[in-house]
Amino acid sequence: MAPTLADIGAEGVLLAGAGRAILLQIANPAVGHGVAEHSDFVARPFDRFRATLTYVYAVRYGTEDQVAAVRRSVNKAHGPVRRKPGAGYHGYSAFDAQAQLWVVATLYDTAVVIYEKIYGPLDDDAAELMYQDYAKLGTVLQLPEGLWPADRAAFRTYWHPRLQSLELDGIAIRVGRDLLYPPTGPLWLRMSMPLIRFITAGLLPDHLRSGYGLPWSERHSRLFELTTRWSALVYPRLPRQVRHFAKNYCLARLRVA
Repeated sequence: MAPTLADIGAEGVLLAGAGRAILLQIANPAVGHGVAEHSDFVARPFDRFRATLTYVYAVRYGTEDQVAAVRRSVNKAHGPVRRKPGAGYHGYSAFDAQAQLWVVATLYDTAVVIYEKIYGPLDDDAAELMYQDYAKLGTVLQLPEGLWPADRAAFRTYWHPRLQSLELDGIAIRVGRDLLYPPTGPLWLRMSMPLIRFITAGLLPDHLRSGYGLPWSERHSRLFELTTRWSALVYPRLPRQVRHFAKNYCLARLRVA
């Protein structure tokens, strides 16, 4: 049974696409170079991931005070992330509207991919609600409302050419490898990484999967399809409190001034 329209964003299964979204983000030099020089994602992957989730859940389900709190937190973190372009390197800024658009676009597209693998194609009402929800993730910060594609057709026109044209540079590959093969972190996370790498590889386009050095074969493909079908049978039958655990956990821990 598919979730209600209001519950789509709270579905924990969407987190299965986190690796895909992150690797797509850093494939864009305007994002990847900033992560490489300013982010502590590799050293503190769980903390940074939880901060991102808290922002996403607060925008969709939080109170006005919670939204204000995550906005302040993200703006503070983004403040130092800027560098002017120079010889041999790209410029970047965490407040660059095009970079923010790309980040939100990766989150939206990944959420749709995961949802439809578990529940099947979205109907028009659910698809529209989901699309507008993800627009809020950017506009709550600095993304101008007019920059978010006007509708899903416009989004596809924006998305597909950019996805196919992505070319990984050395910095993106290094950051991606550090994230996929973390040298530190809690034991449970490091033990989970083979599964995370497998799911992430199955969700990435071929050229990016290869660029990040993730192995793939016909055997991997068959196993991925089997995993997807099994998940589609099991996950929707889990209790709501289990499926929404991540959302409830993050919002419960969010402190407001």
